[in-house]
Amino acid sequence: MKAIKVENEHLVWGEVPTPRPGPDEVLVQVYASAVNRADLLQRRGLYPPPQGVTEVMGLEAAGVIAQVGSKVKDWKVGDRVASLLPGGGYAEYVTTPSALLIPVPAEIPLEMAAAIPEVFYTAFLNIFLEATLQEGERLLVHAGASGVGTAAIQLARSFGAEVFATASQPKLAFLEELGAHAIDRHNEDFAAHIMDLTDGEGVDVILDPVGGGYLESNISALSRGGRLVLIGLMGGGSATLDLRRVLSRQITVLGSTLRGRSVEEKADITQYFLREVWPLVLSGEIAPVIDSVYKIEDTEKAHEHVASNLTTGKVVLSVTSRGA
Repeated sequence: MKAIKVENEHLVWGEVPTPRPGPDEVLVQVYASAVNRADLLQRRGLYPPPQGVTEVMGLEAAGVIAQVGSKVKDWKVGDRVASLLPGGGYAEYVTTPSALLIPVPAEIPLEMAAAIPEVFYTAFLNIFLEATLQEGERLLVHAGASGVGTAAIQLARSFGAEVFATASQPKLAFLEELGAHAIDRHNEDFAAHIMDLTDGEGVDVILDPVGGGYLESNISALSRGGRLVLIGLMGGGSATLDLRRVLSRQITVLGSTLRGRSVEEKADITQYFLREVWPLVLSGEIAPVIDSVYKIEDTEKAHEHVASNLTTGKVVLSVTSRGA
């Protein structure tokens, strides 16, 4: 089969061995995958895959089951599916545990389905399972126009939360359309702005992929008993913090990643997702925001586009033009 390989720092669509499914796995013929910032880090050697996971990038995919393992009972060849992956999505075929599969009905295009697992799992896991956001609470989402950000805004709004989001000025109008109070990250003090908008109360939960210099302002923007969930370090891995403010205001700081979790943990998250979120996708209440679609052979250009920070939502990779 063919997959994207890194050769001399360039991305090449070339031959690699076809994976074989284990007893509890299925082999999926990939119709579409999607780009995540973790992929950009991995190709630079800064985010290696977990032990035993393929070097091929791609943390999600959608397609059709081509083969099932000997212990798989609830799925069959020909089923349309999407799946969260530890890696391997930038390829013609990928294996995944059957416990992580999402059934994709015919009315949902597979290119759309491929844009769902990584960002919606990340948003749902960290907002609701980790930070326990409740109906009527307030959420601040940094990088609000990203794939995770647009998913988080939609989910929080669907479950009755008030949402604030930071982004660059050209993306603010779109965030307002999604239902968030949009804040210009370059020209506004987000903590002061939130305090003005909330009459000094602050937000209950912050979803932050930035880290670095945002830490002090995040603490300032949180309400008493607020929860900060750190999911990335785009702004750097070091910061200073007056811990007296954390103690006196009973603030919780959580660090969370998705890729390194066990199959069992991801299977549990999948069940929560299928029960709580997937019906909202099927009804059309929420949907992935897709910035653009690139052919898999143009993955280099897709990565450049994501790295430009000009995207709104997800960049999808089309692996096959054959319908399913």
